[in-house]
Amino acid sequence: MKVMILAGGHGTRLSEETVLKPKPMVEIGGKPILWHIMKIYSHFGYNEFIILLGYKGDVIKKYFMDYFLHQSDLTIDLSSNVIKYHNSESEPWKVTLLDTGLDTMTGGRILRAKKFVEGETFMLTYGDGVADIDIGKLVEFHHSHGQTVTVSSIQPENRFGVIEADSTGRISKFTEKPRDDMPWVSAGFFVCGQGVFEYLREGDSTIFEKAPLQDLAADGRFFSYRHTGFWKCMDTIRDSQLLNSLWDSGKADWKIWN
Repeated sequence: MKVMILAGGHGTRLSEETVLKPKPMVEIGGKPILWHIMKIYSHFGYNEFIILLGYKGDVIKKYFMDYFLHQSDLTIDLSSNVIKYHNSESEPWKVTLLDTGLDTMTGGRILRAKKFVEGETFMLTYGDGVADIDIGKLVEFHHSHGQTVTVSSIQPENRFGVIEADSTGRISKFTEKPRDDMPWVSAGFFVCGQGVFEYLREGDSTIFEKAPLQDLAADGRFFSYRHTGFWKCMDTIRDSQLLNSLWDSGKADWKIWN
């Protein structure tokens, strides 16, 4: 099963980093978050990726073009320009790098990749979120219900206190809302059947998270796989700093690989 990764957005809320690189190339512990996402899938045996490029896609292309080089020791014969590689530590990945347009919306990017997954169920996620999700159980759940799309869902932590006050503003109660009371929200990590392409009707202007998913839900073809473990999206500099601090302190729960 192939894994599509949406990696074409502008990342405007992380502009301190994304002025020079696309958001999936912002690093955690010296490696792009894109690499971390791919390692999660690879841990479960999924090693074929389709990266949906847009903004500064050339940076991602160059990274993978040079990947084997940087993961290996080298002997270079300067007289003949012959390079011999030694002790490569490269992963067994097959990576398709697909330019899906600078301003194409998420659904349009997926639609442009249709020919690479013709007739197959495929996985899909965003290039900015990591989790300790069990991909094997996610896929098993998808096959169990037999419908078109499954999305993993999480209950985000509530960062705000809940205030109960009268009309004068006098507070009678202040509580931290329990996580169990929070709604379940999309965490990415989709599994999609071929029927999903029927819902990407507006071409490049299709926003996957709007009409397509709303219509799939209305048609009873959209299921949620509840993930209760770690999940974090790198949306801001604060998120980037947090993920790096978790990595540096050995508390990166999404690092499920050896």
